[in-house]
Amino acid sequence: MRNRRVVEIWVGLFVALGAAALFALAIQVSNIPVFESTDGYEVELRFANIGGLRTRAPVTVGGVRVGRVSDIRLDPDSYQAVVSARIQSDYRLPEDTSASIYTSGLLGEQYIALDPGGMDMYLRDGDEITLTQSALVLERLIGQFLYQMGGDNEEE
Repeated sequence: MRNRRVVEIWVGLFVALGAAALFALAIQVSNIPVFESTDGYEVELRFANIGGLRTRAPVTVGGVRVGRVSDIRLDPDSYQAVVSARIQSDYRLPEDTSASIYTSGLLGEQYIALDPGGMDMYLRDGDEITLTQSALVLERLIGQFLYQMGGDNEEE
């Protein structure tokens, strides 16, 4: 009887550890910043079109994640999308850094790719990256292609 009780305790511990591991994996995969540090500096980027960019989207330099998108809002005066991104303090980026919105894969999530410039001055908290390239909207590209294809048929 005592042996059976010990086995039940070990099975219970094993199941609890498995559930905890699954929970930690789910948090990691869902990009919830529970275990991420919040130190770093905030920069603003202005885009004419951000496509499907979302908060917590990665910000990368050369494919390496250096930060995350922290906020997205609309400027009521210029009607541009203003994206706030938190860059980790380990990474110092020049002031003439440019930014583009890309898509990972054909239908994957969108992210911001930064291309560092060559200046000796570095971005600080609250600075703005002015050299930006908006997202390519797949629907708009397909529409332009179909419109051009239809125009070629009428000329013949």
